[in-house]
Amino acid sequence: CHSNDPKDKRLRTSILIESEETTICIDAGPDFRYQMLRANVKKLDAILITHEHKDHIGGLDDARPLIFAQGKPMTVYASQEAQEEIKREYSYAFANEDERYPGAPAFDLINIDGSNIKIKDLTIEPIELKHFTLKSYAFRIGHFAYVTDLSELSEEAFNKLIGVEYLIIEALGKKKHYSHINLSEAIEISQRLNVKKAWLTHVSHGMGKAADVNPTLPENMMLAYDGLEIEI
Repeated sequence: CHSNDPKDKRLRTSILIESEETTICIDAGPDFRYQMLRANVKKLDAILITHEHKDHIGGLDDARPLIFAQGKPMTVYASQEAQEEIKREYSYAFANEDERYPGAPAFDLINIDGSNIKIKDLTIEPIELKHFTLKSYAFRIGHFAYVTDLSELSEEAFNKLIGVEYLIIEALGKKKHYSHINLSEAIEISQRLNVKKAWLTHVSHGMGKAADVNPTLPENMMLAYDGLEIEI
């Protein structure tokens, strides 16, 4: 937190994905507003939610400028469990029309059921993960996958990741954790998948500084950081 190295600056985990036709965001945590302003996002076709924890849905209200600018509800893909939490957290966004506050955001919730998600020119495969007692989702787009908030990777989930060449995967820290995988587990999964490149995300302060950690990692792996841009 006190490092002057930009590579040690990490807000709540999220990723913006842009193709020729489509812009989507995975997760909208409490830092969502700043993250969108910093990335100069003018439009957002959809938000995909990995799971219902606060650090992944706590910024959904801040989608309202995009909602108003686009003139339509924000499309949000989420599991049934995550949808229930979103409706509790943002009950005012789901009020009846006659009770609805004029400035409230509007969301079009679409259920993630394991089938592929098609958004314009993107085809996204959701992959179910175990996050301690919760269900979470990884997302695969072609040879790229974004995998965070898991306590273990089932063989079924692993098999769905085979063929991925570029992987973003969580590594909370160096110690074993009950609801997240740690650094050694993330490295093992990346090596089993034989990816070309892996970036480690959802990194806590307990990991240490990037300048100290990166040299200890396999040469095709590095800690992710705020503002990192990847072109695939």
